[in-house]
Amino acid sequence: MLKQLLSNGKQHLDYFFDNVDLSVANDILQTLHNCQGFICLSGVGKSETMAKKIVNTMVSTGTRALFIPSAHALHGDIGMVTENDVFMAFSKSGESEELLNLIPFVRERGAKLIAVVSNPNNRLSRACDMSMVLPLERELCPFDLAPTISTQIQMIFGDLMTVGLMNLKKFSLDDYAKNHPAGKLGRRAATKVKDLMLTGASVPICHPGDKLVDILVVLSQKRCGCVLVVDEGHHLQGIFTDGDLGRALNSIGTNALQTPVGQMMTKTPRSIGPEALAWEAVKSMESNRLHPITVLAVIDQDRKLLGIIKMHDILQAGI
Repeated sequence: MLKQLLSNGKQHLDYFFDNVDLSVANDILQTLHNCQGFICLSGVGKSETMAKKIVNTMVSTGTRALFIPSAHALHGDIGMVTENDVFMAFSKSGESEELLNLIPFVRERGAKLIAVVSNPNNRLSRACDMSMVLPLERELCPFDLAPTISTQIQMIFGDLMTVGLMNLKKFSLDDYAKNHPAGKLGRRAATKVKDLMLTGASVPICHPGDKLVDILVVLSQKRCGCVLVVDEGHHLQGIFTDGDLGRALNSIGTNALQTPVGQMMTKTPRSIGPEALAWEAVKSMESNRLHPITVLAVIDQDRKLLGIIKMHDILQAGI
């Protein structure tokens, strides 16, 4: 049964994607982008729930939006609406009396009116300045009554407008971080490499001419699983890891202990800058799924070594 329902749901959503009028959607997006005040959303029933969700997403991504319950609007809340605002009314049928009664009073306040409906022929669209018809084949409900697909496509349209506005406003990751200071999302969007990297005496370093036997203590005590190889100017030259140690001993034997590290190191280690997000460091470490790594050298633009960041520390920070 569930397999069939999934198939039916996909079919109904495909109908929406195949038939949605993107030219009208783009006109509405531009209207929202040009809005000098607030984007106000309202609805009735399940459409009200979708309008509330869309407002929450818009606000969290840098768009000034307000949710106005239709039941409260005619009892004072309509006072928030001004001529600088855009008012979007969500309704599957476009025949909700609560919204139809509200529209004339919103128009009196000078706001731009947009209907978002799924019924092509409806009174709400005729009462508004613009209308977006969300193509609906049918609900997933066996009686074609309970709002299921209709609410999904309302949310898709709302997300489309939200992300479109993010792009038009060039809403950055830094902006997102400012709006989400708490929780994992906030940490992921705000924590930088420099906030978690090891510096100074905690960084395991050596020089290319150092013999392997002389760096074993550093390799063991610093607990990073590697030693970063630098020149006299502290510029990164390479990396020598626990894995390199095992391979050297297997291939050369004890003679490896007297071999300069510069002859056995990896000369092109992955690295990252201090201003990069810690989450970007994670993605870099995991970029090669067959051979993931657990540390990154942190360098400046001149490849001067600043520190080292470990996957363990990033995960401990909850990123």
